[in-house]
Amino acid sequence: MLIKSIKNIQSTPIEAGSGASMQMLISPEDAPNFAMRKFTIKAGGFMPYHTNTVEHEQYVIKGTAKVNIAGKESIVKKDDVIFIPAGVAHSYHIEGNEDYEFLCLVPNKTDKIEMA
Repeated sequence: MLIKSIKNIQSTPIEAGSGASMQMLISPEDAPNFAMRKFTIKAGGFMPYHTNTVEHEQYVIKGTAKVNIAGKESIVKKDDVIFIPAGVAHSYHIEGNEDYEFLCLVPNKTDKIEMA
């Protein structure tokens, strides 16, 4: 069993992109199968086009972004869910004046990130 307050979890800046940070809510050490992360991308920020070797399941908590998945752009917003298969290139560009926040669940496997 594990209970934490998000207020006590450090936010780590992400080198790639602009205005992005991540909180590791449930780490691979905490749970056997999946990790849960919370990402924040500040208004006007972005994450560049990249691939991961693990799939992503995402739930948008706040804000609006133009998400490009495998060359197809979609506008996503609060309460949308996104599935990104392993190895599929994707990026995020924040729309509007509100920060974009989402939960991201990934399997506890080695994840290699490559800029596309």
